[in-house]
Amino acid sequence: MPATKHKSLKPSDLTPNINLKKLKITSSRDIPACKNIIGQDRAIKSIDLGLKIHTRGYNIFVTGLVGTGRTTTIKHILEELDTVKPELSDISYVNNFRDPDSPIALIFKAGSGREFKRDIEYTISTLRKSVPKIILSEDYKDKRNRIGSDFTSRQKLLIDEFEKKMVADGFVMVQLQVALGVRNELQPLIDGEPVPMERLERLVKEGKFAADRLEDLGKKFEKLHREMGIVEIEVKKLSAKLEQALEKLDYSLIAPLVTDKIDVLRKKYPDPKVVAYLDSVQEALLSDLDRFREAGPRRGEEEAPPFRKKEPFEEFAVNLILDNSETKTAPIVIEHSPTYRNLFGATERVVDRFGYWRTDFTRIRSGSILKALGGFLIINALDLLTEPGVWHPIKRTLLSEQLETGSFDPFYMMAGSGLKPEPIPIKLKVVLIGERRLYDMMLNYEEDFKKIFKIKAEFDHVMPFSNRAVRDYVSFVRKVTDSENLLPFELSGLEEVLSYGSRLAGRKDRLSTRFTNISDLIREASLCASEKNHKGVTGDDVRCAVRHATERVNLIEDKIQEMYEKELYLISVKGKAVGQINGLSVYDTGEHSFGRPTRITVRTSVGRAGVINIEREAELSGPIHNKGVLVLSGYLRGKFARNKPLVMSASICFEQSYSGVDGDSASSTEVYAILSALSNIPIDQGIAVTGSVNQKGEIQPIGGVNQKIEGFFDVCKVKGLTGKQGVIIPRQNVPELLLKPEVVEAVAKNRFHIYPIATIEEGIEILTGKPAGKELPKGGFTKGSVFDLVDKALDKFAKQIKESGDGDGEAAARKARALAKRRARKR
Repeated sequence: MPATKHKSLKPSDLTPNINLKKLKITSSRDIPACKNIIGQDRAIKSIDLGLKIHTRGYNIFVTGLVGTGRTTTIKHILEELDTVKPELSDISYVNNFRDPDSPIALIFKAGSGREFKRDIEYTISTLRKSVPKIILSEDYKDKRNRIGSDFTSRQKLLIDEFEKKMVADGFVMVQLQVALGVRNELQPLIDGEPVPMERLERLVKEGKFAADRLEDLGKKFEKLHREMGIVEIEVKKLSAKLEQALEKLDYSLIAPLVTDKIDVLRKKYPDPKVVAYLDSVQEALLSDLDRFREAGPRRGEEEAPPFRKKEPFEEFAVNLILDNSETKTAPIVIEHSPTYRNLFGATERVVDRFGYWRTDFTRIRSGSILKALGGFLIINALDLLTEPGVWHPIKRTLLSEQLETGSFDPFYMMAGSGLKPEPIPIKLKVVLIGERRLYDMMLNYEEDFKKIFKIKAEFDHVMPFSNRAVRDYVSFVRKVTDSENLLPFELSGLEEVLSYGSRLAGRKDRLSTRFTNISDLIREASLCASEKNHKGVTGDDVRCAVRHATERVNLIEDKIQEMYEKELYLISVKGKAVGQINGLSVYDTGEHSFGRPTRITVRTSVGRAGVINIEREAELSGPIHNKGVLVLSGYLRGKFARNKPLVMSASICFEQSYSGVDGDSASSTEVYAILSALSNIPIDQGIAVTGSVNQKGEIQPIGGVNQKIEGFFDVCKVKGLTGKQGVIIPRQNVPELLLKPEVVEAVAKNRFHIYPIATIEEGIEILTGKPAGKELPKGGFTKGSVFDLVDKALDKFAKQIKESGDGDGEAAARKARALAKRRARKR
């Protein structure tokens, strides 16, 4: 059957059917800018469920490709929630007067935390001004002087009585310098001069002083020494009573003032925990009234220095780490750098004026988790999981709903703060955004993952090509152009954007939802139009932007194309050849993919080795390609060896392939080359082939069909289009055809052809121009057909094998090669 009986595709089959005029759209100005999320109904339903359930664990993990609007969607949905009056809180850390290393967390309604901080500061400030005034008042000085005079006179009386006894007994009190101090000592008066007792003892030994007189002086010395000790004790008691009296005086004058101030706060903040803290504040203030003197100016100072003003009252500060006084809606926090410090906060350390490292509750700083309290925290999953020392703490926080603020930082040199702040109860929604593989990994390897992320919201990268979708696309174009002050898009420009979105989706009946890529195209197309002084963006401008975007990343493609032009890669696109065919492959650089033809050759001979995959023997073949070769072997056995053994050796080689081959899209191509080699019928070299085959000879769809067709077209264009060249593709891939205008134009002019097929029979007829042949009831195939010639060639091989009697020789050699290869691997 000649190839002309197989219909090639029309130009209309190669592009999406876009007709905006039916929708009465002629410009991007015809549709208002979109306000809703486009094409993600499934994900929105999942997110909505997670946000409405407030039970522990209903956090959300958002999956999908980058650029599908995951973060934008989350922000939009959260901002649209009815959270005008959320239950927000203010949180403060205050000093724990009984255990300073365990600061106390006080929780207030939104706005009350700032007010409480201000009230405490005002109270302390008022007391610092009022108390010194009391201390400096004349009344206070008079009372203090009277108390001091009373105790001074009583002390003087005790000392005077003792001095009288001392003088009567002939002793005096002498002050001796001892190291840096002074010591009082009793010494007798001898001839009007004080003499130490030790010296008198030496004089007695020398006979210069009477022994009985020394003995009498010794008795008096002992008696006076005991009485002096009693006097000193009494004086100390009087001093202690004096201090107590002065403290009582201070308390009687200052305590009412302090109590009144604190009572006002107790009434204003009746929460039991706050009242308990205020009780501690009052107790601390009244237990150390000297702090008011330290804060005041000293002799020669007009004003106390700042450090002395602050330090005595620093323990009464209020560290407001969460202030929602001006927050009207639920907070939405996006943490771009989820380190431990950024998420959980930190406890800072500073060097004080004495050069020592110190910290206290005023150095506690909040993190993103606390800032999102009562709202939502959005984190990139990959950033979170790759940040050391973060996952387990955040897991414990979400499971316990208790936040330990800034108590530890595993990667901070001064991490050990010595503080253990009181944990804070938390209520918030955490939204992780990441790829599906991350979700699957955590689901399989983290047993608690599903307990804390019960909602999975999957973002699709495509949506159906419908009238609604088209309107949404145009409204998105309007939104980008309006928000960024770009040129409006004309009808042809909108059609090209839709065509690009369809190609990005990979099917004519789909549109891509990767709006990051669409936004980039809109911006770049507007720039192209501006450079040409256009008033609106046309289809040519969009194609210009696509071309420029491709040129930025296709250097490797151009280099490979040069190798075809210079015939460094051997490819024939004209004429015919036996056992030789052009297969198609896709090169992917990560940001750009393109197709190019590859010569595949087959050599057949008598033998029992079957199909020899040279790529596999050279360890350049991937597992999927190996499977494809085994499948085509099954097809050949089922087609030609049901009543006889398949005795042949057919080696398949991807010529000039040095980096490895994988995938089964060339399995049908390899079948055609084997059939050509066995039947000795040449294959048209102007037709390239792609398509997978199953064991029944049915052609299966493959990937990258557009890139493969365009890649072969580029090579044919360089070597000269003859009007007979084309590509055979699986019929199922027709809906995926979205070819560039150059190829569509060539098809329209009948200079290039694309043949969709469903079976091996159709493909071999197009390639050889001969009928494939039908299986006859009595065996064999239609006389003169391709299958008939192949069957006869295999019969001939079988007879030669039988006549030679060495049917197993090649198979044995193959087994020996395989055994040697396994031994080499073990070594």
